[in-house]
Amino acid sequence: MAAKNLIYPMYQLGNPQLRLFRPNWFLTLVRPGKEQPPDIAQFRIPMEMTKYDVRNYLERIYNVPVGAVRTRIQHGSQKKRNHLNQKVKKPDYKVAYVQLGQGQTFTFPDIFPAKDKKPPEGSVEAMQEKLMEDEKQKQKPDPRRGGVTEWFGL
Repeated sequence: MAAKNLIYPMYQLGNPQLRLFRPNWFLTLVRPGKEQPPDIAQFRIPMEMTKYDVRNYLERIYNVPVGAVRTRIQHGSQKKRNHLNQKVKKPDYKVAYVQLGQGQTFTFPDIFPAKDKKPPEGSVEAMQEKLMEDEKQKQKPDPRRGGVTEWFGL
């Protein structure tokens, strides 16, 4: 009889509109290794998750229109060996390719933009960059020491 008391109650006190339900799974958006069409997004998902779960997850939680979902299982590599020379296998994982609804496109965000252009001369950024270059030049080892570190006296 004590086991019945451990079951969570079906009814919970409080306003039902203010309850927060969290999903049982999480999806990880992955940058694809090969070039994908603009309407496809790639996710790393748990092994237990199905195509229908992925579709419902994206449509219900994020309001993303989903056209189709394809999944595959990626087997973990067995190339590494540990200190005892035993093979070490990385865990397997599932990959989902989600084709978005009609007219929807997805581009992976550029989080780290390239710093190709130089800042204008006389600006604060240019002076900081010049200072950093001078510091790097000072930290280069003396070529006359033959690769011996400075803390080792000759």
